[in-house]
Amino acid sequence: MNKIMKIAIINGPNLNLLGTREPGIYGSQTFEEYFAQLKLAHPTVEFAYYQSNVEGELINQLQEFGKSYDAIIMNPGGYTHTSVAIGDCIAAIKTPVIEVHISNVHAREDFRKISHVSAVCKGSIIGLGLKGYELAVQWHLSNK
Repeated sequence: MNKIMKIAIINGPNLNLLGTREPGIYGSQTFEEYFAQLKLAHPTVEFAYYQSNVEGELINQLQEFGKSYDAIIMNPGGYTHTSVAIGDCIAAIKTPVIEVHISNVHAREDFRKISHVSAVCKGSIIGLGLKGYELAVQWHLSNK
């Protein structure tokens, strides 16, 4: 029997506002609505979801998921550009992490072109909307 893959999704600051925050950039669907669809599309995956606006809580959750999950998908939000600590945490855990950004951060303000997490992730999916999470799931499933 095939082992069920455990994939955790971690979203950083302000991503709890998806659906209402700048819909021209981030769309009008909440992450909870999208997450329900993602789980339906992958019934053999055990998903966990965590969101926080607090850097230290994100680090604590990365460490926890890093102990018991097969894969992590992370959208660090604005912490991408400021948090050396989140990058250090990703580098310290063995669980592979795919970085996802809903918007194309490279087509936005200059400060968004700096990432303290990209170099320590297995890969980055940027600018493809919520579809980026689905693509990250597919990558993790094909590389288990």
